[in-house]
Amino acid sequence: MKHTYKISGMTCIGCKTNVESALSNLKAITKIDVDLKKGEVNLEMSQHIPLEKLQETLLKAGLHYTIEMPGHEKHAAAKKIVDGNGVFYCPMHCEGEKTYNKPGNCPVCGMPLVEQPKLQVTTEYTCPMHPEIIRDEPGSCPICGMDLVPIEPTESEEDKTYQDLLKKFKLAVAFTAPIFLIAMADLIPGNPLAKIFSQITWNWIQFGLSLPVVFYATWMFFERAYNSVKTWNLNMFTLIGLGAGVAFLFSIFALLFPDVFPDQFKTESGTVFVYFEAVTVILTLVLLGQLLEARAHSQTSGAIKELLKLAPTEATLVTDEGDKVIAINKIKKGDLLRVKPGDKIPVDGKIIEGHSNIDESMITGEPIPVDKNIGDEVSSGTINGTQSFVMSAEKVGSETLLSQIIQMVNSASRSRAPIQKLADKISKYFVPIVVSISILTFILWKVFGPEPALVYAFVNAIAVLIIACPCALGLATPMSVMVGVGKGAQNGVLIKNAEALENLNKVDVLITDKTGTITEGKPSVEKVVNSLDGENADLLQFIASVNNNSEHPLAEATVRYAKKKGVSLLKATNFQAVSGKGVTGEVDGKQIALGNKKLMEQIQAKLATDLEKKVKEEQNHGKTVSYIAVDGKILGYVTITDTIKETSKEAIKRLQDEGVEVIMLTGDNQRTAKFVADQLHLTDFKAECLPQDKLQVIKDLQSKGKIVAMAGDGINDAPALAQANIGIAMGTGTDVAIESSEVTLVKGDLIGIVKAVNLGKAVMKNIKQNLFFAFVYNVLGVPIAAGVLYPVFGLLLSPMIAAAAMSFSSVSVIANALRLRRISLT
Repeated sequence: MKHTYKISGMTCIGCKTNVESALSNLKAITKIDVDLKKGEVNLEMSQHIPLEKLQETLLKAGLHYTIEMPGHEKHAAAKKIVDGNGVFYCPMHCEGEKTYNKPGNCPVCGMPLVEQPKLQVTTEYTCPMHPEIIRDEPGSCPICGMDLVPIEPTESEEDKTYQDLLKKFKLAVAFTAPIFLIAMADLIPGNPLAKIFSQITWNWIQFGLSLPVVFYATWMFFERAYNSVKTWNLNMFTLIGLGAGVAFLFSIFALLFPDVFPDQFKTESGTVFVYFEAVTVILTLVLLGQLLEARAHSQTSGAIKELLKLAPTEATLVTDEGDKVIAINKIKKGDLLRVKPGDKIPVDGKIIEGHSNIDESMITGEPIPVDKNIGDEVSSGTINGTQSFVMSAEKVGSETLLSQIIQMVNSASRSRAPIQKLADKISKYFVPIVVSISILTFILWKVFGPEPALVYAFVNAIAVLIIACPCALGLATPMSVMVGVGKGAQNGVLIKNAEALENLNKVDVLITDKTGTITEGKPSVEKVVNSLDGENADLLQFIASVNNNSEHPLAEATVRYAKKKGVSLLKATNFQAVSGKGVTGEVDGKQIALGNKKLMEQIQAKLATDLEKKVKEEQNHGKTVSYIAVDGKILGYVTITDTIKETSKEAIKRLQDEGVEVIMLTGDNQRTAKFVADQLHLTDFKAECLPQDKLQVIKDLQSKGKIVAMAGDGINDAPALAQANIGIAMGTGTDVAIESSEVTLVKGDLIGIVKAVNLGKAVMKNIKQNLFFAFVYNVLGVPIAAGVLYPVFGLLLSPMIAAAAMSFSSVSVIANALRLRRISLT
């Protein structure tokens, strides 16, 4: 029997080996072939094995991968939960974007799982007198009539973890401090402790004091070490457990059976050297590192938490009976909502009554409030100014811009950058190499070391195990990505994944569209010209009627113009948008074609010379002109103007100064394109581009080894955005363009691209700093712990100092990543 199954969660060759090893334990399986790239496993079996049995086998082996039939990738055993709280992930992203539904430790690296912030904000209400009454909207208590009050948010799992670690750390310090003082007493002149008890008694006291530290405060480290060996996912805790465990067991054995040890291990009083102080200090310092990491992890996800604070929890619904306060999750599309001065705008929608100025800085990063009038769009989470207005709800719940930003930031924060593959490869062999070096250290010190050689060998071998820190390598990339993505979101730059951040650092060429990207994207009709001296209103009616089916900015401009002129729109049928050329349709029984010269040639409509001459004059002044043909005959044209954004010239100059070549590709005519290019001092542009032309230009550049970024905002830009190394969508554009891109600019101007490029460079610089530190720390730390400085300088590294260095190496990587929060992107 042959079956193919999908497996999710595999990220490396080690994962493939683990799956093969686990499934081979099933006797019915005769052949296993795991395809890591496709995420599939092909099984040959002598008898059918239920899917549940296969999943159970993986879980029993400590493997949290999901196995399922193709086409059923939402298996219940590992259903991806997109909302928090109660959603946990590994901070080192060992299994990609895999999440868990309960706290614990990563089965690969052993790190404590981090809780994802709750992405949907809701408020519940309760009665102060009757706490059993819980409602999801304001009101009065049905028992006593008192007003319901919001329930205070419960402590997050992240805070619980921190508080639990803090409690254990305090206990560990309380017991470790006296152990350390007892062990160091012989360094105090006169050794006053020796006058109270004998050395053997003090050793037993140290043992007693170490028990709460080892078996309560830091027992989790030994559990993680055991699990890492059981699943053969060797990690930092393998080394800690091995080093501290050996020293602890050695000390207990020395207490119980001192006579079996050679004299090298004994003190002048005849007792064997014990290492309870080293064990407890090492474990306490590792615990301190975990405590500091827990606090730092909380700060790295600070951007998501700040965005969540923007989300309003209630709104004022306008009804026939008057205004009513409702919970945010009760709002439906089409509801009328009153927004008072200073209130947060509850959902995305349009103003239908009144006007105001809106503070959009929390989404766009721009501090100046924006004036909004009837018909203007407003976004959830932005703050109303000094006027009250009524809006119509258009996007609610997860559809709002704020919700999408939060979801995108959350997903991008957990994505893996390609540069992380280097650290992954090293981490795979890291622990076995360190253990080998530790064994080699013991042998060399035993053979060549000074007396007592065994003691030196034992202590230095433990120091090697303790100082090595694979976590510093593992955290180097994800911490910088998480902070960087959050920083971008706070400045109106939304990053879809970590790979986009890495590619932004390498951009050679920026391909940009014209309409809506370089220009305002809010074109206005200047005039409609009827070449037959007929009624312009009739021509305008045809133009606007067919354009009413299009979402292109130029089409919307003609519809607005027609309505302003009081022209009624007719129903258009057989509508078709011809990419890069224009639109066609049938209105009032007549075939209408509206677009550029290429469209006229396609429908074989003859263009009069004098009409073409007039059009060229308009185009030489940077205006866009569309011909209109009725039943195959060109009757006139419409002239549309679209002003260049004030920020475009500055942004293009700054990109060019940074070595980025800027090329404008537009579907507009040659003359209009040249006018815009001259205004912006562009050295290269191409006009009359169809979507496939833009696609080919990008492919040609990529074939020359260029890293290409493409900025666009329309449906016709979607193929090019998808082909580019980095697609950059303007937030003011269409949903299709945004979906096809890796970067979205909320405000939708080219300054955002400057911010994005600067962000990419800053994040990659930060990642390289982290990786350099992690590499140098381990490359220098392990040999020093092994004692390479001893022959020349007589210096040795205590296992306790090694533990401190190891703990602070991970914290240093996180602290460096947090510096990204303070950088300027402009």
